[in-house]
Amino acid sequence: MVALNYYISPEDYLEGERASPIKHEYQRGLIYAMVGAKKFHVIIAGNIARSIGNHLANSPCIVMSSDIKVRLVEANCYYYPDVVVTCHPDDLEGNEDFILHPKVVIEILSKSTAKFDRTAKFVDYQTCPELEEYVLISQTEKLVEVRTRQNDRWETEIYTNGDRIQLKSIDWNGPIDAIYQKVTGLATEETVNL
Repeated sequence: MVALNYYISPEDYLEGERASPIKHEYQRGLIYAMVGAKKFHVIIAGNIARSIGNHLANSPCIVMSSDIKVRLVEANCYYYPDVVVTCHPDDLEGNEDFILHPKVVIEILSKSTAKFDRTAKFVDYQTCPELEEYVLISQTEKLVEVRTRQNDRWETEIYTNGDRIQLKSIDWNGPIDAIYQKVTGLATEETVNL
């Protein structure tokens, strides 16, 4: 991500973003241009969004992909998660270009974003009281990290080859292999440890 190094108000950001041909994230007055996703990133996002969406089809929750922003009021940020689940009535009504009450946020890691997604972005997301799970998915190996809010702390569960991933907040579980369906050339444990 490349930052524009001058202050922009949230209102000016939203106005500019609505007219921009590329997406930008907003972090406390600075905007960052987003890089386009690679094929495996898109396949993984589609796989998990479809599985969770099918699971939630008859519920009051909805799954959205990377074109919706999440507004984090306390952190003064707008982020585009790769996949997000919301069950809040305010997010389900109207036609805004952002939501305020994510229940599950899913980020698919890339070399350029992994450190930020694991650290500063996670800190910002923790300011959202409705967020119950933060999911990080590798696109180079079968590895999924689920961070679950337990009262005032976060617990982490790691899932690897052959495991079933569980998202307790929406009562969903599925095989990790389904998330990586049609993704080829993943690293094995042996090549990752070299």
